[in-house]
Amino acid sequence: MAPVGGTAVQDHVALAEIELCGDLIIAASAARERLSLESIDEVLRVAEERSRPQ
Repeated sequence: MAPVGGTAVQDHVALAEIELCGDLIIAASAARERLSLESIDEVLRVAEERSRPQ
C-alpha cells in the first residue's frame, strides 16, 4: 500500500523511456509504411545521443 502524504517516487529513466515509446508509436501510426531503421533512429534521437560527449 502506498504511503499517504503524496511522496511519489519518480524514475527519470523510466519516464524518458515511456516518452520515447510514445514518440515511436506516434511516428508509426502516422507513417504510410513500416518505419525504416533510419526513421526509427531519427524518432529516438539516436544520432543526438551518440554525438553527446561522455
